[in-house]
Amino acid sequence: MAAAAAAYKKYETRSRNPDPKTSLLLVIDVQNYFSSMVNPILPQLLTTIDLCRRSSIPVLFTRHNHKSPPDYGMLGEWWDNDLVLDGTVEAELMPEIRRLAGQNEVVEKNTYSAFENTGLQERLVEMGVKEVIVTGVMTNLCCETTAREAFVKGFRVFFSTDATATLDLELHEATLKNLAYGFAYLVDCDRLQDGLLGK
Repeated sequence: MAAAAAAYKKYETRSRNPDPKTSLLLVIDVQNYFSSMVNPILPQLLTTIDLCRRSSIPVLFTRHNHKSPPDYGMLGEWWDNDLVLDGTVEAELMPEIRRLAGQNEVVEKNTYSAFENTGLQERLVEMGVKEVIVTGVMTNLCCETTAREAFVKGFRVFFSTDATATLDLELHEATLKNLAYGFAYLVDCDRLQDGLLGK
């Protein structure tokens, strides 16, 4: 994904830095089930978390899981019931992330959006959050859906190009192009470093 991170500027339609006073970092579904996608971006993801914490930006981690067939929804049909099941090793946050996530910082979800039936919107409003920075996996599914829904709900969205990942570069870049066109400001570790902490 390094190539995608370096090339994202071709998709930018505007640029801006997050405001640390009103931002929150979302780390989407960094779980053992997705470790093969996460491992290549793990250094950038950990750097992004560190930059945000050093800037006093709160962090929330989502954990996608299903408890029983009634909560499978359309995902069951689409993925032939090959889902992330609660109580399995695959459903747990990856060790590198689990040790960073406080118990009250984990949002449980069972669909692509981190907002659907999770209370996330109310929580962000209560915290005074006006901007969200989206990282994690998968770029084109849970990350993109959450980013789009955040925008529609009135949050300013920043989408990481180097701390998100999916199955292939084409899907990753398609999301970056779409989000930059109408939903999100694109950022990477370098831009966050400069924008939050200065050069």
